[in-house]
Amino acid sequence: MKNLVVLTGAGISQESGLKTFRDMGGLWEEYDITEVASYAAWEKNPSLVLKFYNERRKQLINAKPNAAHFALTELEKYFNTYIITQNVDDLHERAGSKNVLHLHGKLMKARSTVDPNFIYELKHWELKLGDKCKKGSQLRPHVVWFGEAVPSIEQAVEITKTADIFVVIGTSLNVYPAAGLINYTNFNIPIFLIDPNEVNINDDKKIEFINKKASIGTPLLVRKLVEEYS
Repeated sequence: MKNLVVLTGAGISQESGLKTFRDMGGLWEEYDITEVASYAAWEKNPSLVLKFYNERRKQLINAKPNAAHFALTELEKYFNTYIITQNVDDLHERAGSKNVLHLHGKLMKARSTVDPNFIYELKHWELKLGDKCKKGSQLRPHVVWFGEAVPSIEQAVEITKTADIFVVIGTSLNVYPAAGLINYTNFNIPIFLIDPNEVNINDDKKIEFINKKASIGTPLLVRKLVEEYS
């Protein structure tokens, strides 16, 4: 079977009712997003940061995968399918996708502030001051904040290099280093980009644009891929 690699962004989760930073206009309750999503913010006001991510978890727990998430699971019947996502939600997994790499962490996990190897599943939406790892340090959200390195990017690059087909869904390709993954695709493989908005991209890539929202464009593309490439 061919290797199919899918890069997903906020646009696919937005249709499940999850607010994006863009939806917030860069603000949350009159706070700049960087004041709740950076390590400096964590050091300055951890209670505020925890409140922000607790609200994101509440929202996620009530959200459900949409038609785009479910359509991607169909691809696993016909291709070796790998999903690289910029999203911190678990909607791909809840829809049934098996090979999902989260570049920016996972919202339903917390990790130690002294040892990043101590990672814990959260069974509920709330993470509080005083919740500690086994070494006695405060737990923080298991997400990549502004200004932090993306630990999984090298693994994502290696996966991208194996792609026989590359698909981009719901991302403007403005957030690096994830946006640079498309540059690691092999020359002349088919590349598809699903987004209702215009996306500026490197002209030397052979890209077919599907200017529809994810829940409509993804099922259409899945049918095309199965008919033409499987």
